[in-house]
Amino acid sequence: MEKHIEAIATALKRRHAVLFAGAGISMSVGLPSWKTLVDHMLKDLHIDASLMREPNITYQAIAECYRLEHGSIEALCEWMRETWRVLPERVRDSELHRLIVELDFPVIYTTNYDANLEIAYEIHGKPYAKISHARDIASAPSGVTQIVKYHGDFDDHDTLVLTETDYFNRLSFDSPLDVRFRSDALGATVLFVGYSMSDINIRLLLHRIWSTWQRSGYEKDRPQSYVFMFRPNPVQEAVLSNWGVSVIKGEGRDAQDALVAFMRDLCSKDGCKGE
Repeated sequence: MEKHIEAIATALKRRHAVLFAGAGISMSVGLPSWKTLVDHMLKDLHIDASLMREPNITYQAIAECYRLEHGSIEALCEWMRETWRVLPERVRDSELHRLIVELDFPVIYTTNYDANLEIAYEIHGKPYAKISHARDIASAPSGVTQIVKYHGDFDDHDTLVLTETDYFNRLSFDSPLDVRFRSDALGATVLFVGYSMSDINIRLLLHRIWSTWQRSGYEKDRPQSYVFMFRPNPVQEAVLSNWGVSVIKGEGRDAQDALVAFMRDLCSKDGCKGE
């Protein structure tokens, strides 16, 4: 782990590092799991929860059914906005969020819809720019951390990537935010945290980065990518390694404890001032 931390810290000092933050970051301050969302949709649709034991039934498919039944996901988004609200005090007391702010990544991508990262930057007095539309890319100021809401933002339900159609539409990897990420990933070290590698969308994203470099003919010049995982299995490590992604194994009593310990070590190596 030590050499990986050194490499990421060096990239941070050169401003050539990108953080990709997943659901584990928001769950650390009390946001519910996807199961809560699925249970709500099933109850609203009057569908028995046993359906989720059927093969090939995903929460994206349930969300698609919800959209077809209601004509839109606007009501669902409002429910999510209210249910997934976290008090600012909870974010303020989160060591993980403080460390993310102090590490001062020039760009943070997140698939989370909530505003907890933005709240953390506001609480700790650090400027940022939120990007959830193509127009935001053009207007975002330079010199501040850019928080890219890769799967959308609660402030605009039209940006949310939630249903099966939404995900399929993103498989082409050619939306403005995808183009922006491809550009960033080609020139920077990317660190993924808060993700399970059972997430097919993230695995597809990692594969796309790898294949882009393969096609370029300059894969040996690619900046290293990393994914932090708590107790990864050998299959995950082998597949990710083949894609040029180094797995950083977490150590601690649980996934959240391990992630905080890792970010604390990275902050210490990078020179940011932890409390």
